[in-house]
Amino acid sequence: MDKKTLRQDMRAQLAQMSKAQYDAYSLQIHEQLLRESSIKKANVIGLTISAFPEVNTMPLIEKLWSQGKRVAVPKCEPKTRAMIFYEITSFDQLETAYMQLKEPIPALTKEVPKEEIDCLIVPGVVFDQFGYRVGFGGGYYDRYLVGYNGERITLAFEVQLIHKVPTDQYDLPVHKIITETSVINCLEYRKESQSVDENSI
Repeated sequence: MDKKTLRQDMRAQLAQMSKAQYDAYSLQIHEQLLRESSIKKANVIGLTISAFPEVNTMPLIEKLWSQGKRVAVPKCEPKTRAMIFYEITSFDQLETAYMQLKEPIPALTKEVPKEEIDCLIVPGVVFDQFGYRVGFGGGYYDRYLVGYNGERITLAFEVQLIHKVPTDQYDLPVHKIITETSVINCLEYRKESQSVDENSI
């Protein structure tokens, strides 16, 4: 199945989730994430302002603020498909912009260079245990992840996991996937897969 079909099918499936399930699962995912050592150590965390049916990030941002973390949110540049992250300290610093997404208002916020972001929460629609993802089709994160050396984590509902995502040469996997029921160490899965491949030669 190609990425476009996977994306469409999964979005239709997610749209059937009840508001109660969505809120409960999002909360469980937040709790799992906040237990991660990389989050505890991080000073600056980059993530998007979610839109249903993505895992809800608004309450998560409030929790990160309460722990003294700096939160950086991306603004998309549609002409170049690039992203620039800005630190927000209030939801009043957001506006509805590209694709009806909430983005930071540059005049009210401070730009955060890529190298200052300790942990990046990478969004997507479909994922596999190796950390590969089907995004929303714009390629923004694929471009941004080039040269990014911090921790890469994805938040996903369990239903968004499949056995194998089709990959392209420019796809960069995440290190961990956190769902409402598990924490998946994608680095370990990739090492195991590589070891199996080498032993089969």
